[in-house]
Amino acid sequence: MEFAVIGGTGLIGSRVVENLNGAGHHAVPHALSTGVDVISGDGVEAAVNGADVVVNLTNSPTFDDASLSFFRTSMDNLLAASAKGGVRHFVILSIVGVDRVPGLDYYRAKVLQEDVLRAGPIPYSIVRATQFMEFMEATMAMTTDGSTVRLPRTPVQPIAAADVAAVVAEVAAGSPLNGVLNVAGPDVYPLDELGRLTVATKGDGRSVVTEDGAGLFGAVEGDVLTVPEGGGARIAPTRYADWLS
Repeated sequence: MEFAVIGGTGLIGSRVVENLNGAGHHAVPHALSTGVDVISGDGVEAAVNGADVVVNLTNSPTFDDASLSFFRTSMDNLLAASAKGGVRHFVILSIVGVDRVPGLDYYRAKVLQEDVLRAGPIPYSIVRATQFMEFMEATMAMTTDGSTVRLPRTPVQPIAAADVAAVVAEVAAGSPLNGVLNVAGPDVYPLDELGRLTVATKGDGRSVVTEDGAGLFGAVEGDVLTVPEGGGARIAPTRYADWLS
């Protein structure tokens, strides 16, 4: 099968390309660096032409309300080009619980991305993943003051990027779900405890203070960023402590 992976040079996209090609498919990575601009539309039609499946892994450069415009414009351009090019399956990566955090602009933008895809002309699949293990350091940096990290007790279920990419590639190579598949890591942690585990393992000298309301995830209520047991989610194998070490 022929795959166009938009955002195919990034953390997830590069792994998706590798997995698909390793399985005997022909996956081509596309990104701004390869001449494909999903906002202006430059290079988009050429990128998706001849593809059986488009996997859209592009991301907004900001997390504020400008992300709404990014996802609206990029999806409109990609779907129009894909329909014209005869694409039979369109895949995006979203976030577990994304529709349950209306207080975050970026999450509202991802919901918009999902809604545009559902209303579009192409059979689709949405893979929703929990928080990437690779982003924990950046999450902590946002609320670090000197040697102190302030984190809320928000429950999270971290997943390795490699595990996310494996599921995205598998879904992309299958029949369209016309729905959502959730994928999550094997363990749930309060975010502050995850921070303590991270600094203890790295031995970087910082201390973690519990502060509900701190940082991006302070706006999240309850356990909406985790998957319920027996809820049909795919549980990935990599544990955070093993990944960290």
